Amino acid sequence: MAGRAQPVSPGAGLVAAALVAAIILGAVAAVFWRADTGAGLGPADWAAIRFTVFQAILSATFSVLLAIPVARAFARRRFQGRGVLVTILGAPFILPVIVAVFGLLAVFGRNGWLSIVLGWVGLPPVQIYGLHGVVLAHVFFNLPLATRLILQGWGDVPAEQFRLAAQLGFSASHTRRVIEWPMLARTVPGVWAVIFAICITSFAVALTLGGGPRATTVELAIYQAFWLEFDLGRAALLSVIQIILAGVAAAIALKLTPFEGLGAGLDRTVMRWDASALSLRFWDAGLIALAALFLLLPMAAIVLSGFGALADLPAQVWRAAGVSIIVALASTAILLALAVPLSWSIAQAKGAGMEIAGILGLAASPLVIGTGFFVILNPFVNPQDLALVVTALVNALMALPFALRILVPGAREVARGHGRLAVSLDMSGWPYLRHIFLPRMRARIGFAAGLTAALSMGDLGVVVLFADPQLATLPLQMYRLMAAYQMEAAAGAGLLLLSLSLFLFWAFDAGGRRGAAA
Repeated sequence: MAGRAQPVSPGAGLVAAALVAAIILGAVAAVFWRADTGAGLGPADWAAIRFTVFQAILSATFSVLLAIPVARAFARRRFQGRGVLVTILGAPFILPVIVAVFGLLAVFGRNGWLSIVLGWVGLPPVQIYGLHGVVLAHVFFNLPLATRLILQGWGDVPAEQFRLAAQLGFSASHTRRVIEWPMLARTVPGVWAVIFAICITSFAVALTLGGGPRATTVELAIYQAFWLEFDLGRAALLSVIQIILAGVAAAIALKLTPFEGLGAGLDRTVMRWDASALSLRFWDAGLIALAALFLLLPMAAIVLSGFGALADLPAQVWRAAGVSIIVALASTAILLALAVPLSWSIAQAKGAGMEIAGILGLAASPLVIGTGFFVILNPFVNPQDLALVVTALVNALMALPFALRILVPGAREVARGHGRLAVSLDMSGWPYLRHIFLPRMRARIGFAAGLTAALSMGDLGVVVLFADPQLATLPLQMYRLMAAYQMEAAAGAGLLLLSLSLFLFWAFDAGGRRGAAA
């Protein structure tokens, strides 16, 4: 750290942390206050709870089981374009959920590519709606995340361990048993718990692929109680259940995530002599190709299906696109106003409480926070009048934990490398931020801003609670087109949404890196 003397007062960070905590905890408190515990839950609600836990267990298990061999293949091979392919594995993270679901339907749906191929050989089409559809979508989103996290586990193994194993004549099976399995035993439980926590809060996937009461998650039940029945008491009680489930899942993930390393090394390039056999080379190449195919086919389907429909999109789609851009830019501005002061305050070793405040968004889902906002606003104003404001604010709060993971390490490097010098030059406040902090943080700030803008563009969460028939975001408008079976227009809207999300991510990320200080 930079020492006790600091060039920037933590006051702005304290204000940002207090504001985040007040908004999130206030919304959650409103949910608890409104919850009618005497009414209890009905059989359908308990079925939704059971389904939520069951599908999360299946989704996390399949994601991890498939990710282990794919991550091993990437860890054992070095080839041209490997870095680009590994980067592509992160694409589903910023891919709008509703767009990804459309791509999955185009490939795996009843009239999708796979069903057409099955029809050629006399087999029935694929039935994607229901439990298997929800699990398939979650695996699509989380297989890349699991692969990246497990691949990091392989990267943490010092190269010297593999070198020693080669010198001792270990075969591939011996290397797995002595080196790889102990690493997996440390890494996989935490990865599984993280994905389980993510799948617990599933909404858009269940909304589009659930297929009925038997495939309803708690988040979807909250939406149904709120929007279809306007039963605020039941929606609030379900929100409390959701908070408990998400909180327990997050605690398990934190508990199972290892913090100790696997030993020291000299940071040499890992050479895998145990995997030089031709059969293993073909095996690894096949696994990488299948994983890439599984991830790229839905995105290719989106482009192919939507390209011809772009020119004939109805006016409400373009209007919704403009609304989404405004919401995304507003979310990004709110995020930066909170994340930048929080990051520099946390970096000064005075921000343990502030860091906790920054990740509160992981404890409550967007629908829970949206329900709380509705409870607070409803007695005073029409919540629909503030729909876009609330959506932008909640999107920023949901992106804040990810932004802090991006910004805080860089802020600590700046504090460590320039804090004492700035104090000795009596450079503090705005001059320090302008000449020292911001130039060295531009690349990270741009990346965090691009990630926030892309996630906000594709969000189909809290906006459904405040939906105005005359004013919709692009994901909501696309969902309405799909519900009305206007699939051609939905395809064009999906391609437009994907293009805008990727453009905003690229624009902020490239703008941050351009001219950034080393």
